[in-house]
Amino acid sequence: MHSILIIYTTIMIKIKYKLNKENLKYEKFTRTRFEWLIRSLGIFSILIISSFLLYIIVSNFFDTPKEKQLKREISNYELHFQLLNAKFQNLEKVVDNLEYRDENIYRIIFEAEPIPSGIRNAGYGGVEKYKNLEGYNNSRLIIKTTKKIDKLSKKLYILSKSFDDISKLATNKEEMLASIPAIQPISNKNLTRISSGFGWRIHPIYKVPKFHDGQDFTAPRGTDIYATGNGTIVEVHYSRRGYGNKIIIDHGFGYKTLYAHLSKFYVKKGQKIKRGEAIGTVGNTGLSTAPHLHYEVIRKGQHVNPINYFHNDLSPEDYEKVIILAEQANQSLD
Repeated sequence: MHSILIIYTTIMIKIKYKLNKENLKYEKFTRTRFEWLIRSLGIFSILIISSFLLYIIVSNFFDTPKEKQLKREISNYELHFQLLNAKFQNLEKVVDNLEYRDENIYRIIFEAEPIPSGIRNAGYGGVEKYKNLEGYNNSRLIIKTTKKIDKLSKKLYILSKSFDDISKLATNKEEMLASIPAIQPISNKNLTRISSGFGWRIHPIYKVPKFHDGQDFTAPRGTDIYATGNGTIVEVHYSRRGYGNKIIIDHGFGYKTLYAHLSKFYVKKGQKIKRGEAIGTVGNTGLSTAPHLHYEVIRKGQHVNPINYFHNDLSPEDYEKVIILAEQANQSLD
């Protein structure tokens, strides 16, 4: 390798010389263009690497003004999120309270069918609905909050529809109260005409236990029978079997009443009727062992105990007596 001598002139210009071993003289050292290119690239690479390392060090340990601003904004967002989450929890409590009142007060008062809990508390959307929220630092929190908001939105929608139904029922409440069976079908001031009640009774002819779907009232032949609620006569049927001559009234709102073993009809099919209006007379037709009225209340296709629908013309004391009389395990009259 050639020795290189560096000489500084009086004006501080660095000049390089190398020793020529053949003639033992120093000759002026000059680089080729390629050597200059390689040298320049080396210096440039060192500058790039140094700058990159400096950037890494500065970015890890020191925040830029923009980063400081973003961190302040994130901190503010976190605070607002906590406040919104607290408000959201309070809103959930309000909705839960509205649900309770809707299910246990309003719908009971207006005799509306309960909304199944599976519908009230059902989820909203599937897994794919929240896929676009994945991949962020706070994806889990964002997805959880979004699900809660969607669930609350669905609850509010169901509540809104339920209140629409309740509003319609409230509008028709006066008509409903006038239509639902609420009095005894014959005059029975002394409560002496209550006979076989709703439940298992001994059949008067076959002498075997048989479920009695209605309430029997003993009364002389020709005693007037009254409609127990407003409605429409949907059946006027003459027969010598079973119920004998019978009338069925459709009161709307899911209620029907049946009056059996009649001797005479005052009404015809399709006729509108008011509560307390006479529709026929007591008889002994069909499968009956004595003059009486067999009376049934049918709600949404199911037979229910008629004594629960005598409240309009009885005092609390008389109502208790009716319950006792109707529950006596005796033989039915039909």
